[in-house]
Amino acid sequence: MTVEDPPGPYLDGFERILTDAATTGRRLTRDEIQSRRDLGAQAAEAGHGWRTLVSAHLTAARGGWPRAATPDSVLSIVEQAVDAFADGYEHAQRLVVRKEEAARREFIDDLLHGRGDPGRLAAHSERFGLRLSRAHAVAVAEGPEKYDETDAVPRQVASELFARFENRRILFTTKDGRMVCIAPGDQDDVLTHFAEHAHAATGQAQVALGRPRPGAVGIGHSYQEALNALDVAQRMGLDEPLLRAADLLVFPVLARDRQALMDLVRNTVGPLEQARGGAQPLLDTLMAYFDTGCVAAAAARRLSLSVRALTYRLERIHTLTGNDPADPADRYTLQTAVIGARLLDWPTRPL
Repeated sequence: MTVEDPPGPYLDGFERILTDAATTGRRLTRDEIQSRRDLGAQAAEAGHGWRTLVSAHLTAARGGWPRAATPDSVLSIVEQAVDAFADGYEHAQRLVVRKEEAARREFIDDLLHGRGDPGRLAAHSERFGLRLSRAHAVAVAEGPEKYDETDAVPRQVASELFARFENRRILFTTKDGRMVCIAPGDQDDVLTHFAEHAHAATGQAQVALGRPRPGAVGIGHSYQEALNALDVAQRMGLDEPLLRAADLLVFPVLARDRQALMDLVRNTVGPLEQARGGAQPLLDTLMAYFDTGCVAAAAARRLSLSVRALTYRLERIHTLTGNDPADPADRYTLQTAVIGARLLDWPTRPL
């Protein structure tokens, strides 16, 4: 829209008000101010730019300048009219932004939690930067604090992300205090870039990547995989900054039959509770031993023990459980039971 072709309907009555008020030297009446506010709101809702609207008012004032009025009087009326118009325009814009944000949050919530009609989600996805005909993957970053999109850290991460990938169809948001990035499943560089900057911005964020999944429902599944990976990392003491759900599939498989896992833990490492000091020190010994590839010297250093003390603990484990950590067959049973103990938070939580 140009100044030569002004948004006429939104200036309705402006020249009449200008002529009458400027000639008499009076201020705008309450009804006149309200009429300007109403027209400003209508212009905002119609999507007209503010610069165009101001230019249109100035052009109309110049064309309808009352000859009998002083410049100060004319400019005072123009100022009052434009100020009221701006008030209505800004108020309407704030309402539009709030409605748009509410619609965006509803869309994201439905998408991540697998709610809503897939057809409706697909219809709205383009509006929010996604194309649901493609497979997508979800990355979730959990930092030392809970974040909202208005906080400095998420704004920094989002700025870095969109500066690098401004032409990609990606979505960034926060959910339950975590930062979330959704990207096409074949664009792993987007998600790893998000992970790097989330970790850098927080200093210690851990980021989990769900597997690429097709459709609207697939995004919800990928999101849940990422959350589960973060939960597994916490239970298992995994401190890697980047976790891939595809690399951790053994853990949800083990946890799927909870009763069977409880029986395995109870029967295999449950006897460790008979040791002096309880099961935890010996369970920590097994964890360190397996995490270091069953290298006694490395496990001893991790536990701040002598190799002799570590060897004694391993022998004590063999005596109590009947399983020898140094024997390949027994080692598999013990290691699976240790993983199960971590997933079940045993012995902190009773079985």
